[in-house]
Amino acid sequence: MPALTMGGAADWTGLARDVLAKNASLPLVGLLMQMLVILALSRLCARLLKFFGQPSVVGEMVAGLLLGKSVFALVWPAGFSILFPDHALPQLYFFSQIGLIFFMFLVGLDLRLSHLRERASVAILISHVSILLPFLCGTVLSLGLYRYYGATRVAFSSFALFMGIAMSITAFPVLARIIQDKQLTGTTLGTMAIACAAVDDVTAWCLLAAVLGIVKAGSMGSALVVLSVAVVFVLFMLKVMRPLALKWLRPATVEGKFSSGQLAFIFCVGLGSALVAEVIGIHALFGAFLAGAIMPHHVSFRTSLSAKIEHLTTVVLLPIFFAYTGIRAQINLLDSWHAWLACGAIIVFATAGKMLGASGAARVAGMRWRDALALGALMNTRGLMELVVLNIGYDMGILSPQIFAMMVVMALVTTFMTGPLLSRLLPELRQKPAAPIEAVVL
Repeated sequence: MPALTMGGAADWTGLARDVLAKNASLPLVGLLMQMLVILALSRLCARLLKFFGQPSVVGEMVAGLLLGKSVFALVWPAGFSILFPDHALPQLYFFSQIGLIFFMFLVGLDLRLSHLRERASVAILISHVSILLPFLCGTVLSLGLYRYYGATRVAFSSFALFMGIAMSITAFPVLARIIQDKQLTGTTLGTMAIACAAVDDVTAWCLLAAVLGIVKAGSMGSALVVLSVAVVFVLFMLKVMRPLALKWLRPATVEGKFSSGQLAFIFCVGLGSALVAEVIGIHALFGAFLAGAIMPHHVSFRTSLSAKIEHLTTVVLLPIFFAYTGIRAQINLLDSWHAWLACGAIIVFATAGKMLGASGAARVAGMRWRDALALGALMNTRGLMELVVLNIGYDMGILSPQIFAMMVVMALVTTFMTGPLLSRLLPELRQKPAAPIEAVVL
């Protein structure tokens, strides 16, 4: 066997370097590296923000912004281009969309109709007022925003309608997590907040589906066709697929265990509903939400099914969505006092509309002022749901990059302020130990 010379060692070193460099450029290697960085930073930020009484979603939203063009690309441009090259963004997009489809399925699954029946009239009043007032605020604010920051190829009516919907969103999952953390579960305030958020979710997503149908159709005639088909689709899901799901999944509702065939049926319904909704033109996420809502709502069924989907979705896939949103949200585009003034106006209008609407309606319904204001603070929580809606608007070209960045800042600020506002309005909560965290809920 020939001895290894200095020249031979150099050749082997160079060959090994070339092989490793070639393998490192493979798409799968890049994706795995991105996922590792995203997951690690998301967990770190979630732990850090926990010390400030914030739910995990706030830390993960912050992590997404840190990884994006607003921070990472400015601090280390070369590192950003290596980790998130332009050609790799489509794969992040599709992973984030799969995560969102499963997440919206879980949101629909967690929509307990009993919450609506128990306090239906009051919840509907508070929820609809808390949608109507910020919707009006958003449309009025659009008069000034559209001139300076609106996307030129989008009609003002589409922009105004979308801004109104975006300001009306309440993050039902985040609100549920905060109620659990603050030990408000089972209280009058906690039960009312959950009921209102459930009504808000259903109403807001139906309105969003209608607006998207109008925007995608382009003309009023086409929009009517889209909305008519969407109504038929919803009725089919409620009248045909829901009884079929209840019959097929009845054994699982009793035992809380699923056969492989039953799980395949559930995933086929969820993905199929998302597919049909996307083809109709009302977005796949509405279809996934509707599929979750028609599933059996027995406690054992819901708990067992959520356990099979939730952790992979919320711990792995959704942080990819936050990172993708952070890459797109260029906060540095807000480079003038006028832009930051517009951003501040969005935050003020969104917060005032949501809190005044919910608090005023709650007070009229007979709640004490302190509890009414606390309910308004809870309903002002936007979190992940807001980012989902904003990304839809950005993908469709309704929101310009500047407006998208402003609305992302608004989503982060309104979510961050919920905990401190509750502690201020309900000082007795500070004396309670934090509730144990049993699941990751966004």
